[in-house]
Amino acid sequence: MFVKTNGWTSVSNAPLDLIAANLRRERDRTGMSLSEVAKKAGVAKSTLSQLESGAGNPSVETLWALGVALGVPFSRLVEPAVPRVRVIRAGEGPVIHSERAHYSATLLAACRPGTKHDIYWLALEPGGARESLPHVPGSIEHMIVATGRCLAGLADDPVELGPGDYIVYPGDLAHICKALEPGTTAMMVMEHTV
Repeated sequence: MFVKTNGWTSVSNAPLDLIAANLRRERDRTGMSLSEVAKKAGVAKSTLSQLESGAGNPSVETLWALGVALGVPFSRLVEPAVPRVRVIRAGEGPVIHSERAHYSATLLAACRPGTKHDIYWLALEPGGARESLPHVPGSIEHMIVATGRCLAGLADDPVELGPGDYIVYPGDLAHICKALEPGTTAMMVMEHTV
């Protein structure tokens, strides 16, 4: 669900009230006024005021400029509060569209400060589950299923996932991964504090 006005624009699936709250929080954190942030970002003060009140229809470019003005990554303006285990099904998540190209980006997760990431390609076949003992404290695992179906997540509450589904869960708790179909593949990112 996006709005097309003179080309590709807008936010789809990214709740405007979430963006509004994140903008207010970050502006309050900096102590800058509406005018200061708007000027620094190169947007009209009225545009920023609308966005902070949950109105308007921000583009990737507008949110990016506001992030730069506030000294925060783009993701901090569109990311919701994160529960311990989170699943984003294919086609869900905060989608932001460009106003200058046929391009959209769905934020799945933002990096925490002071973390290291290891990236793995998983090839899974039906059979026994891969049962992992807890990793080092603070570890987090992110997984996106490419093909097939699998059961993944915390050992005591795994989730069935299909192509395009994303899950994040604490890697410092017992967890599992089990293929439910032949030829299941997934991308795994292990995040560790450094």
